[in-house]
Amino acid sequence: MTDLSLAKPPRSEKSAAATLLSMLWRDKLAFVSAIVLLLIILCAMLGPALLGELASHQNLRGRNSPPFDLAKGWAFVLGGDSLGRPMLARLIVAARSTMLVAAGAVAFALFVGATLGLVAGYLGKNTSQVIMRLADVIMSFPSLLLAVVVLYVLGPSIPNMILVLAITRIPIYLRTTRAEVLEVRERMFVQAAIVMGASHWRIIARHVLPVVTPTLVTIATLDFAFVMLAESSLSFLGIGIQPPDITWGLMVSQGRPYLSNAWWLALWPGVCIVITTLALNLLSNWMRIALDPAQRWRLEARSTSDE
Repeated sequence: MTDLSLAKPPRSEKSAAATLLSMLWRDKLAFVSAIVLLLIILCAMLGPALLGELASHQNLRGRNSPPFDLAKGWAFVLGGDSLGRPMLARLIVAARSTMLVAAGAVAFALFVGATLGLVAGYLGKNTSQVIMRLADVIMSFPSLLLAVVVLYVLGPSIPNMILVLAITRIPIYLRTTRAEVLEVRERMFVQAAIVMGASHWRIIARHVLPVVTPTLVTIATLDFAFVMLAESSLSFLGIGIQPPDITWGLMVSQGRPYLSNAWWLALWPGVCIVITTLALNLLSNWMRIALDPAQRWRLEARSTSDE
């Protein structure tokens, strides 16, 4: 009897995961987006170790090599850059810095913004007013201008890029979390926990945060694309990541002078940015429905009808 009771929770968790995978499979656009993002993440994790030397090796005989020409090897299938380095290898290696900056900025902004939003939404009015005024101060500065000033003072680097992009995104998570908490704290289960004598931090961690998390995850997925575009814009302006590190935005900037005679130098990294952003947007739309119990029935009903 004990063994059977202990075996039930894993089966329910497995069935829940299987249900999500089934709903993802039914939505072909979301499924393809998830596969594309998984491939990009694998390239970001394994690319520098496998193709790092090839991406930095210069061969002036192959400078500005045209794409789809395998005479110089498979690595030049997308052409070569102005120093004869293969574009395919550089795109794969550049995915790591691009994903690292975007993931670091979103994670930092999510943690700080959600923490402040939970405190502002659940605790007293005075605390909420102080925190919200802090968010207003951050939002009063144009995000791109703030990033330009901070990076000019601190210097362009990956940690500084993560810091400045995270600061500009904190108010979004703060305001969203506070609005959600103001509604959740009035629900019956929270009031019951208060009557039973649960501490504020226990109520926030055990009852409020799990309800708010799906919304934050959806926003973070969508915000990941925005941060990646912001990093590409800063690198394009020349104040982002600097060589020898490479990102897709920096590759677009380096290919700009060659648009008339070597268009592929700027096209391929731009295509990578567009594909990643589109995949994130499509997946975030699916997650918004899949993680919301009030709307999940749409995907479940679609799965049932397809069967």
